[in-house]
Amino acid sequence: MPRRTADAVFARGRAPLVLCYHALTDAWPDALAVSPPVFERQLWRLVRRGFRSVPAGDVLSRRGRLFHVTFDDAYTNVYAMLPRLKRLGLHATVFACSDFARDGRPLLIPELRARAAGFEPELATMDWDALRDSAEQGFEIGSHTVSHPHLPALSDEELRRELRDSRDAVADEVGLPCRFLAYPFGEYDRRVRDAAEAAGYTAAFALRRRGGSPPDPFALPRIDIYRRDTRLRFRVKTSPARRPVVRLVRSARAGTR
Repeated sequence: MPRRTADAVFARGRAPLVLCYHALTDAWPDALAVSPPVFERQLWRLVRRGFRSVPAGDVLSRRGRLFHVTFDDAYTNVYAMLPRLKRLGLHATVFACSDFARDGRPLLIPELRARAAGFEPELATMDWDALRDSAEQGFEIGSHTVSHPHLPALSDEELRRELRDSRDAVADEVGLPCRFLAYPFGEYDRRVRDAAEAAGYTAAFALRRRGGSPPDPFALPRIDIYRRDTRLRFRVKTSPARRPVVRLVRSARAGTR
C-alpha cells in the first residue's frame, strides 16, 4: 500500500496530532532545542502530507488529518518564531510558568541547570508583555504551572497552588481565559489529573498515551519532538500508522521469546 494511502486509512476517526516542542534554537546543543529551519520543515512536511493545522480547542472536538503545535516552557526563542507561524496560518499553544513570566528569567530548574551551563540566555522565558503580544497574534496561552515542579510529588495544597495560581495569573495578565494546562515533564497521576479538572481547566496535555487508557481530556497525549529526530524519525512519530505498527512489532517480538 502506498505510504500516503496507508496514512489516510489509519487517520480516519483519529484525534488530531499534537506536537510538543520546547526551545527553537541552534545555539543550545541540547535534546530540547530544535533548529528553527528544521522545525519549519517538519511542519511544512505535515502540511504537504495533507494535515491541517487547527486551534487547541479543536483537539477535543474534531477528528481526522489535523494537527496542533504546543510549546512547553515559553522560551523567548519560540516567541521569535511566532510571527512566522502566523504568516503560515499555523495554530499553536504556548505553555508558560507564571513565576518565570514575572521577569522572563531563564528556566534554570534543577533538571536543566547542568545541561544549560554556558547557554543560560537560550533558556530565557517570555515575560507577560511577550505572552500578551503572543495572545494578540492569535496564539493560545496556557499554564505550565507556577514553578515547573514534579506534580505527583507535591502535597494536596502545593498541587492546588501550582494549578490554580498559575491559571489565575495567566488569565489576569493575558486578559483571556486560561483554558489549557501542560503537565511539567508530562507527569501526572489520578490525583493530579483530578486536581487539574477541579482547578477549572478545560483540558490538560501530557505526553505519550498510557497503554490501554481510554481518551481523557485531562490526559491528552502529545508527540514530543527533539533535536535528534531526523526526517525519518519525525515521519514515523507523526504517522497515524505508528501505534498499530508498534503493537505488531511488539507482538512479533513476544512471540519469538
